Amino acid sequence: MLPAAALSALACTAAATSPTGSPSVPTSASPAGSPSGPSAGPPATAAGPAGGDSAGRRWAPAVGTTWQWQLSGPVDPRIDVPVYDIDGFGNDAAVVRRLHALGRRVICYVNVGAAENYRPDYKRFPARVLGRPNGWPGERWLDIRRLDVLGPIMTARFDMCRDKGFDAVEPDLVENYTEATGFPLTAADQLAYNRLIARLAHERGMSVGLKNDLDQIDELLRDFDFAVNEECVQFHECRALTRFIKAGKAVLHVEYRISPDRFCPVTKPLGLSSMRKRLALDAWRQPC
Repeated sequence: MLPAAALSALACTAAATSPTGSPSVPTSASPAGSPSGPSAGPPATAAGPAGGDSAGRRWAPAVGTTWQWQLSGPVDPRIDVPVYDIDGFGNDAAVVRRLHALGRRVICYVNVGAAENYRPDYKRFPARVLGRPNGWPGERWLDIRRLDVLGPIMTARFDMCRDKGFDAVEPDLVENYTEATGFPLTAADQLAYNRLIARLAHERGMSVGLKNDLDQIDELLRDFDFAVNEECVQFHECRALTRFIKAGKAVLHVEYRISPDRFCPVTKPLGLSSMRKRLALDAWRQPC
């Protein structure tokens, strides 16, 4: 579920993309609310090839961690935060290395619930697992019951994240059972698929975040290392996420339509890592 700006960039550069597939979209000057220059930040832990430290432990964001989420445009490394969440396909290992050199940890965004026709591996999805369009350009829901088909595809995607040096994974669209996908999916189907996704990340030394899917937090809390949430204030759902906080696991949270002066008094006392973003998910941000 890439924002429209990122989809436009990918479409415009499809014929002339670099070998890494990085979109070449011009970026503006420093985004509002961001620093005007680079900051070294805290020193990075010595990382192995799978994002863990030299002792083999998986990194995971701490409760209260500030973060940046940028899925469109060239990544702006100047935001003075310890964690970046960026597109796994659209950024190469050099981008991850640069962020690591600045003391950042880096999360790999990967869509695991829909097939995107602008991704280089789209042809690996057979027609039988492609469901209805999900409302985003070029995307169709996946039949998550077909672990035999989707498992190898997601394995290759997570291998990509590991090989580029990412520290963690943000798997998007992990609540297909609540959507009109064209498949008779159940909550049990979703739990099985989400646990597969978590296991694939862990086997590669990366932590993994549960994106939304609030109704299954109790069942999945042990499988996921942090949470990523959109608009829990807008929909009055933030208290459900405190189960992650109580377990010592970060909740990385964004609002799109509410200003920080309205949502920060709600989310800061709960321990959420909150900021406002535009739907384009470019470099601009307004943190608490």
